[in-house]
Amino acid sequence: MTDANPRNRLTGVLLLTSLVAMIAGAAIVVPSGLTLNSADPGAALAAVGEQPGLHLTELAFDVLGWLALTAAGLVMSARSARAPEPHLVTLAGGLLAAAGLAGLLHDAGNLALTQLAARPTAPAAATVAWAVLLTAKWAVNLAGLLWVAATAAAAAGLPMPAGLRVAGAAAALSGRAGRRRRWSRPGTHSTCRS
Repeated sequence: MTDANPRNRLTGVLLLTSLVAMIAGAAIVVPSGLTLNSADPGAALAAVGEQPGLHLTELAFDVLGWLALTAAGLVMSARSARAPEPHLVTLAGGLLAAAGLAGLLHDAGNLALTQLAARPTAPAAATVAWAVLLTAKWAVNLAGLLWVAATAAAAAGLPMPAGLRVAGAAAALSGRAGRRRRWSRPGTHSTCRS
């Protein structure tokens, strides 16, 4: 069960690294209360200000995950000439790399929030924090949409077993259902994972 193409293995390792790093980041954020509500920037600043080391640790895992996703997209695009549907694989790789870049923009916003949390009494800190949180939230939403689009393009362009296609569809539907949760709707407890 070995793959003769080392680029396929590299893509798989990068995707697995991305997934593990993001799960590790979520495992830090959720129990520590660092899910950040863009509707309450003052509370978000306070939460980050109370646990800056934990916030930065989670941010490091998140950056690693998004960098690995970006690299996986670039590797996937580079190997597309050998694929049965090379144009779809190139599209999937490009979308995956774009998702990684949008995720890095999200993390840049969270890093800026860390800087703001160090000086929460600065003039207009809450207003700036609100703008940063909102931008980071939409960047991660864009990353998720691009990731789903990349998955759809890859499913159409790469030969894979039917079970893997079903698992991918189930994962996409689960992600969509997750957006319907109470904490992800504006005006309630919408979160921006730090």
